[in-house]
Amino acid sequence: MKTQLLRIDCPDAKGLVYAVTGVLYRLDFNIISNHEFVDPATRHFFMRTVVAGSAPPEAVVHELRQVLPATATVRLAPASKRPIVVFATKEVHCLGDLLVRYIDDDLPTHISAVISNYADLEPLVQQFNIPFHHVSHHNRDRAAHEQAIIEVLDQYKPDYLVLAKYMRILTPQFVARYQQRIINIHHSFLPAFIGARPYHQAFERGVKIIGATAHIVTDDLDTGPIIAQGVLPVNHAHTAAGMAQAGRDLEKIVLAKALRLVLEERVFLHHNRTIVFE
Repeated sequence: MKTQLLRIDCPDAKGLVYAVTGVLYRLDFNIISNHEFVDPATRHFFMRTVVAGSAPPEAVVHELRQVLPATATVRLAPASKRPIVVFATKEVHCLGDLLVRYIDDDLPTHISAVISNYADLEPLVQQFNIPFHHVSHHNRDRAAHEQAIIEVLDQYKPDYLVLAKYMRILTPQFVARYQQRIINIHHSFLPAFIGARPYHQAFERGVKIIGATAHIVTDDLDTGPIIAQGVLPVNHAHTAAGMAQAGRDLEKIVLAKALRLVLEERVFLHHNRTIVFE
């Protein structure tokens, strides 16, 4: 029997868990783990269940739809590695961390390729025998640059795109093409410290906490549904450079955590927020 991940979300109703587990029992599935949650504000039900069984996924989904509300979203996927493409510019910390985790089999993913608008990181990526695509933005408008990127992505058909400090603003058209499939990481000072050298701005203001946020990319810059966050305390003894280093360390940890949560089907989007089963 193969292990699979079942995701359900729908308006809440009495007996949903009983109905779902009844279908799984009839189809000879074993429940390995289960999480459910009802959003008290919207009365919406979320369920993530790890199951083992051999019935065809289409048959399972069909049977589940018979006992769930008509508007239910139901997905049954194999618990297998998911293909991703990583985007980067010049900063190495997040990309390097993902590459090491990938080669160490620490993430349920296959990194199909790395795309960058600069060639600086190509020697690093080559050491991991992963295809590197330098898609320069020079002498191209944004639409032309993104079309060149799309032509590369079409070769790989990734499940998710991961922005590992990719310093380009994506157009609404590009985001729509990969809706809810782009993950980004940034420092958590926003919107307080915008632009270049945010850690130096934070140092000058004497902040006491620094953080990192990983989120789903939407049309609104850096304000998409949050997947994971992390914080670190700092004090007067930290230099601006020391704060920046601590921030980089935090960013790579938070990005890896967020990516794992998404790949393991633990993240549900609900309006502009997430339900995360950790």
